[in-house]
Amino acid sequence: MAQNVIVPVIDLTAAAQGTTTPESLAQAINFGGATTFSVVNTTTSIITTAGFYRIIGTANFTNSSAANPASIRMSDGFTVKDVWNTAINGAFSTQWAAYSFDFIVFNASGITTSAHSGMSGVNITGSVRQIADSNGNTVLPIGFSPQ
Repeated sequence: MAQNVIVPVIDLTAAAQGTTTPESLAQAINFGGATTFSVVNTTTSIITTAGFYRIIGTANFTNSSAANPASIRMSDGFTVKDVWNTAINGAFSTQWAAYSFDFIVFNASGITTSAHSGMSGVNITGSVRQIADSNGNTVLPIGFSPQ
């Protein structure tokens, strides 16, 4: 037996509510959520918590006469992998160069991401911001709340 009943369908997803934040806005660097770093002639941990992170910055090379490495590294405590690196072969003592970077990494549980400067003539500066947790849930910029 057929019925002439209209059954309404209600879409309760975030997209239907109009609260979806575009990816480019959700990944914005912001004052409250950015952790800055500056590394010279050492290795410094910049991410120790699981999740997705945006890393943005510059590697500057100044006044050196040897090959200068600069890198962003990931380590599980046993193995180190350079996920971004560059070097300048300083044949002249007055060489200067700058390389920018802007990329996203997934830092799994137990992994540490570090900035590495191989010599005093190498300065890596930048900022890190978590853009999603380890399950992929977006972490919005601090101070932003979608309407």
